[in-house]
Amino acid sequence: MKTKIGLLFAGQGAQTVGMGKDIAESWTEAAEIFQRADLILGHKLSQVMFDGPVEELTKTSNAQPALYVHGLACLEVLKKLAPNFDFVVSAGLSLGEFTAHAAAGTFTFEDGLRLVDERARAMQDACEQTQGGMLAVIGIEEAQARELAAAADLDVANINCPGQIVLSGESSKISIAAGMAKDYGARKTVELTVAGAFHSRLMEPAYQRLKSALSKTIINAPRVPVVCNVDAIAVKEPEEIRRSLAEQVTGSVRWAESIELMMEKFGCELFVELGPGGVLAGFINRIRKGFPVLTAGNAATLADAATEIAKLQ
Repeated sequence: MKTKIGLLFAGQGAQTVGMGKDIAESWTEAAEIFQRADLILGHKLSQVMFDGPVEELTKTSNAQPALYVHGLACLEVLKKLAPNFDFVVSAGLSLGEFTAHAAAGTFTFEDGLRLVDERARAMQDACEQTQGGMLAVIGIEEAQARELAAAADLDVANINCPGQIVLSGESSKISIAAGMAKDYGARKTVELTVAGAFHSRLMEPAYQRLKSALSKTIINAPRVPVVCNVDAIAVKEPEEIRRSLAEQVTGSVRWAESIELMMEKFGCELFVELGPGGVLAGFINRIRKGFPVLTAGNAATLADAATEIAKLQ
């Protein structure tokens, strides 16, 4: 019997200079994806991914398309190395949700990249028009985090895993929340190095732009269920997908609930994380300690993952 695999894609923050370079050099399928992306975008995104500088890759307008393209290039390589590879459900953290939809056939690679490009530029513009930030609150329960957010007039941006919740909003209020956090049971807080207040009401202009772009994009029913961040449910109807992808820009990323749904409702026995690093694997270990995750983001780890998958499928 085949092992039930859940496919996961990383979000902004996972990018790293050099991402994709070795897989482009090793497999023509990957190289072609990077070339197509450069043509669609009209600039050399691949050069920024492969060679940096890090300041350029870190810009929201580059980081988001880079992670989308990289995730789908990794998927093509994995399919080549493990021809029987299949997955029963897909999800992605924040930006990664778009990659998850492309992997499931909700929209074409090209249409998805254009959406991601518009999302990234709209979010960067919103960041430049506001003074926002994000605060990771460690060792706090969701109920207390919501009370803290309400007291400081912030939004709950990410519920990543037990004990790690991220708040988002105006920079001045981030500092206030950091000073109050221990009163709400937090062990510590970490102000994140980000361009602005993602997944908060300050992203409203980006929400409007993305909503408009989604309304003009052909959306298909995905081949496998895709779990959306804002509701932690599987979405399949085109209008439901448009709504959830747009609302995600200002809404909470309910990642822990999404992973639990993939385990319980869809019976996932293994997760495969496609992206640089292993951020999602770390979250999953906090959600359910010891749950198997394969992280594949370069030539060596893709080859290792393919070997493991071949044994299971």
